[in-house]
Amino acid sequence: MTLVRKETRYGHNYRLDSKPVKGVTTLINAGYPKPALPRWSAKTVAEFVADRPDQVEALRAMGRAPMIDALKAVPWESRDVAAARGTDVHALADRIIHGQEVTPPEHLLGYVQGYIDWLDKHDVEVLHTERPVANRKWWYAGTFDAIARIGADVWLLDWKTSTGVYGDNALQLSAYRGAEFLIDLQGNELAMPPVDRIGIVHIRPDGSDLYEVRDPEAAWKDFLHVAWLAKAKDRIDAQLVRIGDDGEVVA
Repeated sequence: MTLVRKETRYGHNYRLDSKPVKGVTTLINAGYPKPALPRWSAKTVAEFVADRPDQVEALRAMGRAPMIDALKAVPWESRDVAAARGTDVHALADRIIHGQEVTPPEHLLGYVQGYIDWLDKHDVEVLHTERPVANRKWWYAGTFDAIARIGADVWLLDWKTSTGVYGDNALQLSAYRGAEFLIDLQGNELAMPPVDRIGIVHIRPDGSDLYEVRDPEAAWKDFLHVAWLAKAKDRIDAQLVRIGDDGEVVA
């Protein structure tokens, strides 16, 4: 197989033609600044301290350094809970869209029902789901959630269970759309099928909404810029070297 997606303890990675290749979300996260992230991290820690005084005192009893380490981890624990929920909903969504029966846990019932209601309302005809894709020219890989027919149009769709959806999500969709090929269920490399529209289905516990990417061509160009910056990061970080008194580079 020319493209391999390997699951790891911390997510997954890709190899294309036996070489490591960065994934779409990895490139976007590295190349696109997210100024709201530090504010979210600070707010999460502040809320923990304000809302859980008993736990804070228990941490204080551990000593200064352990307490600091524990509080620093609070935002990422919150992120991991959300990520696990998203993974579970994605797995259920893939089974549901193929007509399989599911028995979701109670805390996911709202998400599942909202997703089912959305599928029924739009009479979605699934064409492909959860297929790895790649582009050799721009050297990236990824996995889209679904390609489906809705009415007269073929859509490339991504399921999101986050609190909100954001403009930079369009970069992810445009990258999948811009892939050169996908890997089918038999492991064969097939040309990426053309799609008419791309969008995000925001799955929430109280329902689901479809958001269409307004300008896919602009999003594609922006993704390429972001990917270039992400790939250049190692080179940028290594630009400065220290020179010793003898005029030689200090290792």
